[in-house]
Amino acid sequence: MARFDSLIGKRVEAEYRTGDIYLTAVGALTADDGKSIILEDRFSSGGKDKVMRVEIPYKYVLRVAEAQPKPAPPAPSSKKRRT
Repeated sequence: MARFDSLIGKRVEAEYRTGDIYLTAVGALTADDGKSIILEDRFSSGGKDKVMRVEIPYKYVLRVAEAQPKPAPPAPSSKKRRT
C-alpha cells in the first residue's frame, strides 16, 4: 500500500535521514511503490538539460509535503545598462 499516492505528479519537499544526517529534497514525486518514493527534478547546467532522481526508502522518510511551484527563471532584460 502506497502512502503518498495523492502527491504523485506534484512538486513536494521530502525530509529524510541518512544515518545521523538529516536532508531535504525537492522535486516532483514520480513514483511510490509502497517501499520507497522517487523524486525527480529537471534543470539546466552548462547549457544542457539534466534530470536528478532521488529514491528514498520509507524507513528513512521523516516528512513529505506539497511544495511551492518551481520559480520561473528571470526574463532577460531588454534595457541596456549604463556604465
